[in-house]
Order: sequence, then structure tokens, then C-alpha cells
Amino acid sequence: MHHPRSVLATLSWLFGPVLVLVILSGAGTARAGCGPDAAPCELAGGSYEIELPDGAAAPLPAVMFVHGHGSSGVGTMKNRGMVDALLARGYAVIAPSGSAMQGRDGRHWSFRPSSPGTRDDIAFLMAVRDDAAARFGLDRGRMLLAGFSVGGSMVSYLACAKPDAFAAYAPVSGGFWRPHPAGCAGPVRLLHTHGWTDTTVPLEGRILRSAGADGQPVAQGDIFATMEIWRMANGCTGLRADAFVTEGPFWRRSWTRCSPGTALELALFPGDHRIPLGWSAMALDWFEALPPG
Repeated sequence: MHHPRSVLATLSWLFGPVLVLVILSGAGTARAGCGPDAAPCELAGGSYEIELPDGAAAPLPAVMFVHGHGSSGVGTMKNRGMVDALLARGYAVIAPSGSAMQGRDGRHWSFRPSSPGTRDDIAFLMAVRDDAAARFGLDRGRMLLAGFSVGGSMVSYLACAKPDAFAAYAPVSGGFWRPHPAGCAGPVRLLHTHGWTDTTVPLEGRILRSAGADGQPVAQGDIFATMEIWRMANGCTGLRADAFVTEGPFWRRSWTRCSPGTALELALFPGDHRIPLGWSAMALDWFEALPPG
């Protein structure tokens, strides 16, 4: 028997998201928003998109997903394979939009401490969290912050600066940039997912420009160095991972000899710069199995 989520993923691949949306409209999911025609929710500093699972009782758990470079909250919601899988598990999906890029289409996030933008994006994402929780009856204690590429970097820097802002963190294909942070404000519960053959954000990082606006090199960080920073933040007693699991396409390694209530895991997959199939289910399984924290 085919699993419903695998059938939906196949239909989306064959016929596109429109057909899948038609099917889901009769299968218990509903579009939400802050006005007519599912308008985006506006805040003083920006906006976000949101969809809610139909029929679920409040307070709802939620996944806030931070888009990659040049995309938007609307772009996040077009990834129906990911969004529908999260909705099917009973989670609200929140998709904030970054700041508009000057002179070109698309949006971006300001996360590098040495090159702050016009908006405090850590404060903005926390404001989105509070606004969505108040408007739609979401449970802040069951809210996962995830993101892709530079969205994953944004997630990492927020987790480092405000570790208690969300229940857990799940960056995909994006981490710290050079120079790496010297340390973080406290322990986290974090799942980092990355493609083994990623050349856009390689596991070792890469130099993008010899100098940025601040005169410093613009260089992605090393994901293995990123994991060491998280081990230090979580008070882990050893360098090596303690648990290893191969599940579907994911090679997972966890550090368990750490401070109580923390969680730290690295999941690699045999692919490049993308959100891999099966990530939604893996991330929610991990999130729901976390110890009380």
C-alpha cells in the first residue's frame, strides 16, 4: 500500500502543485492568511505567509520556515511537497519574507554580525512568532524554526543568539559564516541537514568574495566547525558522535553525552544543495521525540 505522503509527492512531480492543492482541499487542509484571498500577514518590519491544518484543535504546533536567498514567503509556500507534509502532520506552516534586495527581485536575510542590514532579522522572526501565535492560536512551546541555505544560516545565528526563542531548530544546507562565532548564548536542540555533494554551500564552506562592504572576506563557514560550536554550547563531553542511524537517504549522527534537555544531530544525504525528499517527516519525527526542555 502506498503511503499518502508518497502518493502526494508523486502527483506533485507528475502534474505540479495545482493538482495536489485540489486534492488536498478535500483532504483536510486549509489555506489561512490575514485578510481576503489569503493575504500575507503584515507587521511593522515585514510580512509572513501562513497555512493551518484544517480541523486541528488549538493550540497548534508550528514550523516556521525561513526561505533561501532571492526567494520569499510565497516561494516557501510553493514547495508543496514540504508544506503539505507538515500540514498533514497537524502543524501550522509559517513562511516569513526577508527584506527586499536593492536593484533586483527577491529577498534576503541579514545574519552576518559583521555586516548588519537595515532590519534586525532576529527581532523580526521573533515578532513573527509572537504575532502568529496570538492570531492563530499556536503553541510557542511547540514551534520549530527551520530554514534553507541562507535561511538555514539565519536559523543558526538566531539559535546562537536566542537559544530559547523557539522549541528547536532545523537548518538545512546553511550554517555559520566565517569568522565563526566564538560561542553561543546557551544550549540548543538542533538538527542540521546537509547534502554530501553540495557545491553551493559545501560542507567545508567557500569564499564568495575577497572583501565585503566591511572590508572582510565574505566566506561561508565550515559545517564541521559549526557542529563543534554547538557541541560546546550544549556541554557535550566528547568530540565524536555517540549514535549513528541510516534511515532512508539520511546518514544521521547524534551527540548524546551533553547537558540534560539538549539535542544535537547532523543528518547528511547523498545530494546537492536542496531540501531533500523526506526531510519534513524526518525533522518532525526528531522534533516530536525530543526530551522535555
